[in-house]
Amino acid sequence: MSTQSPPVVSLRAPKDVSVADIEQELGQIWKDYQPESQTQDAIVATQATTFTLMVYEPEPTQHMLAVLGFYDGPIDGIFGPAQVKAIKAAQTAYQLPRTGKLDRETMSKIEAAYHNRITATHDTHAIAIEKDVDNRGYVVTDAIANTNPRRIVTLCPVISDDTGVTAQVSVYCPMKKQSLHSLVGSEYVTLRATPDALERNAESIANLAVPEYPQFLWWKDTPTPIKPLFLQLAQKVHAAIFDSAEFGQSEAELLQLHEILDRGIPVIDLNWRRIAGWQELTAEAFDPPARRKDITEIDRVDINYEAGNPAQAIMFLGWLSSRLQWQPVSYKHTGGDYDLREVDFVAPDGRKIHTELAAMPTANMGEIPGDLMGVRLNSTNPKANCITVLCSEVAGCMQMEMRGGTQTARVEEVTSLAERSAEDLLAEYLQRWSRDLLYEQTMTVVAQILSKVS
Repeated sequence: MSTQSPPVVSLRAPKDVSVADIEQELGQIWKDYQPESQTQDAIVATQATTFTLMVYEPEPTQHMLAVLGFYDGPIDGIFGPAQVKAIKAAQTAYQLPRTGKLDRETMSKIEAAYHNRITATHDTHAIAIEKDVDNRGYVVTDAIANTNPRRIVTLCPVISDDTGVTAQVSVYCPMKKQSLHSLVGSEYVTLRATPDALERNAESIANLAVPEYPQFLWWKDTPTPIKPLFLQLAQKVHAAIFDSAEFGQSEAELLQLHEILDRGIPVIDLNWRRIAGWQELTAEAFDPPARRKDITEIDRVDINYEAGNPAQAIMFLGWLSSRLQWQPVSYKHTGGDYDLREVDFVAPDGRKIHTELAAMPTANMGEIPGDLMGVRLNSTNPKANCITVLCSEVAGCMQMEMRGGTQTARVEEVTSLAERSAEDLLAEYLQRWSRDLLYEQTMTVVAQILSKVS
């Protein structure tokens, strides 16, 4: 579900400025829209008093698709329906399977076609499109803009000659009333440079955050804790934001998130919020007094998730084992048709617990890879009243129930939040952010689990 966005009034369209002149240019815009500068019935605007969001946006795919004529949306790095549609169009044009997925072959074709278009000296049309895409800027989607950020600074690493950092500034105001008076606006600063140039200017970039308001860093790249630019920015913000649904090497990158937490940097993982319904129903299943005493009998856990990314499954297992105080003793990635992962624990009373994480092939994968599909809690004690089946759909329930014992199981269907987009979840976090101690405790156990890989 997307947030409904009101109309937006532009106080200043994107304008190229020098990095040194950013604050002066923005200050002049607000001065121009103060009451004493306006005639009667003219627009009066003030700055939002909310938060600063810095976005590190290395994703070039939308840019290339736009230049090739397949994509006509915001260059925001968010893998949404518009980008899926564009990828399918490209796959059709290049005679590839029309999956909408950005596999290696598709990416190779797009990169080659993009390079050919912009290097062809006679293709003035492509060069004009390239310039137009650059002028759009890397913008956030409506869901975040609608929260009235004080300032958004977007960092766009580019592959080109190192000529320093170029900047654009703009100001937009959501029109939340049926009037153009007393608008509250947000500042947008877009910085483009090579990765090395961004590294050199890390301190100046960090100083663009407005100090008296909360500051966040949305790092839309691999969570490398030792990357100098990341450390320079992350050590000055209230939280660093990631989405583990986008991780390509989930186990390694979840360990990196834990390392970032160990450095004292608070972390928000948008994918953590997507498993909230599963956590709530699991806890609720053992609220009745008749079942509460048997929760310690659980010694078998099966977790099914959509093939593509095990991050949600690993975090759910980390959460469950942290609540029941299980200590991980082994982790085996056995692979096979279901890319099976087996994790063994020992309970405080010495009982052994065996868990399996299975990647389930699906005909129609959603936009979020690795959504949970089913969870089964079981016991080798036939008298235990703890068998619980949770599932996201009827097919998932049927698959989990096939393992027997369902006549004594509590079966619940989860109203899934999995397909909620990253920008919608982020907009919620930014409006009521607080440090998530449960997530931090879970990630400590996740790191313990992943350290047992054999």
